[in-house]
Amino acid sequence: MALSNTALRNVKPKEKPYKLADEKGLFLLVQPSGGMLWRLKYRIDGRDETGAPKRVEKKLALGTYPEVGLKDARDLRDEARALLAKGIDPADKKRRDKRAAKIGAANTFSAVAKAYIAKNRRDGLADATVRKREWFLSLVEKALGRRPVSEIEPFSILEAVRPYEASKNDEKAHRTLQFVGQVFRYAIANQLATTDPTRDLRGALASRKPKHLAAILEPKRVGELLRAIDGYEGQPITQIAIQLSPYVFVRPGELRRAEWCEIDLDAAVWRIPASKMKGRQEHAVPLSRQAIELLRQAGELTGDGRYVFPSMRSPANPMSENTVNAGLRRLGYSGDEMTAHGFRAMASTLLNESGKWSPDAIERALAHKGKDLIRAAYHRGAHWAERVEMGQWWADYLDHLRDGAKIVPFPARLAADR
Repeated sequence: MALSNTALRNVKPKEKPYKLADEKGLFLLVQPSGGMLWRLKYRIDGRDETGAPKRVEKKLALGTYPEVGLKDARDLRDEARALLAKGIDPADKKRRDKRAAKIGAANTFSAVAKAYIAKNRRDGLADATVRKREWFLSLVEKALGRRPVSEIEPFSILEAVRPYEASKNDEKAHRTLQFVGQVFRYAIANQLATTDPTRDLRGALASRKPKHLAAILEPKRVGELLRAIDGYEGQPITQIAIQLSPYVFVRPGELRRAEWCEIDLDAAVWRIPASKMKGRQEHAVPLSRQAIELLRQAGELTGDGRYVFPSMRSPANPMSENTVNAGLRRLGYSGDEMTAHGFRAMASTLLNESGKWSPDAIERALAHKGKDLIRAAYHRGAHWAERVEMGQWWADYLDHLRDGAKIVPFPARLAADR
């Protein structure tokens, strides 16, 4: 006789477990503790101990009463019987689904992205690059973080990055999408996903317009900038940092994190360790007479500490990444006119326009990592003599512009004749 809701409400435990049958193999197992467990008894083709074909009796757990009511238990029974009709063992399928769910929970987008970022750190990527990727993860974590990486569809990714495009921040949208693609390619390499859904999103975002960091490139205006820097009225060590920037034209992060142990004033060289470089290769900077003089002035202020340009708040930390830019703003230069990074563009442009130096020497001075790895390896230690000569010429040329001398146009490029 089939069970009823009234009968279930009146069930009482006994000293030993007992069963209450429903229909089509469904029954309720009542425990002495009072627990009531839904079970389905069924038979399926199997094999005995000798390997001979045999019908095997099995049981499938369907939940507990009253959490799973009578109607729900019958629905689960019918779903299991439908699988049996297709030759599928519902107990095996339940185990597989449970295992897949467990694997999926361990392989969420957030978990895979964090593993990818950890690999970046082990591979020696710059701290700034690692932090930027952690930031990209934070941008999509709410939308994608808890989802199994193998179940994320292209439209879900697009929905995660579209808000940045809508707010007119195309660069942010494109770079976030690029990061998501990197995570999926890492997942594929580790057999956690089979496809990269970001491939189907090419062209989905608005075309990105490259935004160049502001820089002053006209010789006359460079001279005006240098004179303004000499008149800076802020912290003396900040003024020296700004004054040194055009002479060495390293990346702002490399300048602010410079340490006295890296600098040899007698040998006129600053060796930046690979750990601080974007390309993860040691970079040697030849120091002009002007740069050495500025570093000697800095030494009088900070030479007994670790950093050449320490933080005003704590000498144990380097100068803030915003200090040089803030100094330029204090001098009246907006972010659309000049940035700390702009000193690199200034040097690259004017050194190339001078026609006096080989492009390879200029690229090495800028610590640009060439796409041709064989050529890059060959040129790693090359052009030092030319770079030393170029560094002094550049410093003298900047002084020439600062002094307000008449600007003589550069002659036609001479690099081809060198």
